[in-house]
Amino acid sequence: MQLVDNTTFLAQLTALFESTKDSGTVWLTHKRLTHDGEDVAMQDGDESKEYPCIVRVTDGKAAEFSTQVELGQLDRFHAAYGSLLKASMTTLRKRDKKREKLRAERLAQRKQRLAEQVVVAGPKRGNGRRKRQRLVKAALKQEETRERIQKREEARTKA
Repeated sequence: MQLVDNTTFLAQLTALFESTKDSGTVWLTHKRLTHDGEDVAMQDGDESKEYPCIVRVTDGKAAEFSTQVELGQLDRFHAAYGSLLKASMTTLRKRDKKREKLRAERLAQRKQRLAEQVVVAGPKRGNGRRKRQRLVKAALKQEETRERIQKREEARTKA
């Protein structure tokens, strides 16, 4: 991993975004840098020390570089970095709102069917018996589904 200064980092990142515009992936990592070159033991109560930030970039293949941003330069770097990210991420796919709306409608219909009670009507014997049996089975299945949903909700509230 190559460590470069902030301006070189931003220039290389721009070039990397241009090269992966049509296809490709770029991974960005932000971390607090606590390693100064020697073995470091984290100590409790050492909150007064201010650590620099390290930003790493890779495309998973050849390009791997990083920069170290000191605390005093952080605001200026984030302003330039943020504007670069906004300008470079114009090729992202937009959300498919039609599918989301369709899923929401289906969910609403399913909830409405669960709220409605299945009315079991018809003769126990003779014509219409099979219809009544299907309705009884549907009512049992609906009750089981309601119980499962209730158990799931209880588990969520406990967690």
